[in-house]
Amino acid sequence: MIWHVLHIIDILLWVIMAASVMYAAFFAFVSLFSHPNNSKRTSPSSTSAGKSSLSGGFREASFLVLYPAYHEDKVIIHSVQQFLQSDYPKDKYHLAVISDHMEDTTNAQLGSFPITLLQPTFEKSSKAKALQYAIDFFDSRDEKTFDYVVILDADNVVRPDFLTQLNASCEQGHRAIQCHRCAKNSDNDIAVLDGVSEEINNTLFRRAHNVIGMSSALIGSGMCFDFKWFKEHVTLLSSAVEDRELEALLMKEKVYVKFENDIPVFDEKVSNSDNFQRQRLRWMTGQVQTLLLMLPYIPKAIVTGNINYIDKTIQQALIPRSMLLVITLAMAILLSACVSVWCFKWWLLFGLLCLSLFVAMPSALRRRSVFSRLTYLPRLVWRMITNLFKINHKNKEFIHTTHNK
Repeated sequence: MIWHVLHIIDILLWVIMAASVMYAAFFAFVSLFSHPNNSKRTSPSSTSAGKSSLSGGFREASFLVLYPAYHEDKVIIHSVQQFLQSDYPKDKYHLAVISDHMEDTTNAQLGSFPITLLQPTFEKSSKAKALQYAIDFFDSRDEKTFDYVVILDADNVVRPDFLTQLNASCEQGHRAIQCHRCAKNSDNDIAVLDGVSEEINNTLFRRAHNVIGMSSALIGSGMCFDFKWFKEHVTLLSSAVEDRELEALLMKEKVYVKFENDIPVFDEKVSNSDNFQRQRLRWMTGQVQTLLLMLPYIPKAIVTGNINYIDKTIQQALIPRSMLLVITLAMAILLSACVSVWCFKWWLLFGLLCLSLFVAMPSALRRRSVFSRLTYLPRLVWRMITNLFKINHKNKEFIHTTHNK
C-alpha cells in the first residue's frame, strides 16, 4: 500500500515538473528559427548624428525617459551621464529622475544636469508610485508632450544610439517594446549565473515568442510604451511588480509587445547571495500575485481566443528553472538508488531540460568557464526554496536590492 501511494506521489510530482520543462523545451526549439520580420531593418543609427531623419527617412519621435531611483546613490549619476551622451536630437527627448530617499549630495549633482529631478516623498515606496508621480507631473504641463515613454532602472546603461535605434522600431508601428537587457558585470559566480539566466529568459520568453507571432514578456526596464497608452494605464498599477501588471493590461487589450534583440540595455547583475535571495523573493512574490490577478480573466481570454493572455498566465505558474534542474536531478539520483524502475522518466526529464537550456543559451555563453559556475547553483536554489516560506501574496511593499558600486 505504501509503495502504491509513493508511486502516485512520484508520478504527480513528475507531471508537475514536466509541464514547466515542456514549456521551456517548446520555446527553446522555436528559438532555432528566425522571425520573418527580423530581417535587418534600415536604421538611421549608421548615419552621423543630426542626419538620421534625412538619410534613413525616419520621423524623429519624442521620448520621455524615466529613471525611478530608490536609494540608488551608487549608480544613478553614472547612468544619467552615460544617457546624456545620446546622439539623438536633444530637443526630441527629455530625461527625468524620480529621486526617492536619495542623499542630498546625489540630488545636488543630479540637479546640475539638463534633466528634470523629481523628489517625491512616499510613506511606502514602490516603482509604480514613482512612475505615477512622474507621469502626473508631466501630464500637468501642457508644454511637455511626448510620443513615447522609456523606463530604465537606475543602474541601466545604454549606448549613444539607443534612442535612434528605438525610434526606428517605433516607426514600424510598435506601441510596446522590450529592449534586450543584458549583463554589464560578470565579477563573480552569482553575477555570471544571473546573467546567463537572463539571456535564457530573453530567448524563451521574448525572442522565441516573437518568432511565432506572440508577444514578448516584459522585464521591468528597457521598456518603451506609447505615451498616451501608458498615461492612461499607469494609474492602474498597484503592486511591487509593475512590469507584470503592465503585461496583463497589454494582453487584455491585445497590444503586441516587440522584443528588440539588437537594442541592448546593460544591467548590473546581483553579486552576492543576500541580494540574490531578495531579488528572487520579489520575483516569486510577484509571480504569485500576478497569477492570482490574471486567473479571473482566463475564461474570457479562452472565449475570445486571447492566446497571449493565456500564455502569460501560464508563465506565472512555471517553476523556476534553477529549481527544476536541482529537483529533477535529485529525484533521478534518489530513485536510481531506491527504485531504479521509477528513475528513467526523471533522467529523461533532466536530460530534456539540460538540452533545452543549452539551446536557449546564446552561443557566446557556451563556455567551460560558464558551466564551471554551476557548482554554485545548489546554494542559490536552497535560497530560493527558503523563499517559498516567505512569500506573502498580499505584500505590496518594494523589496529593494542594493548595488555594490
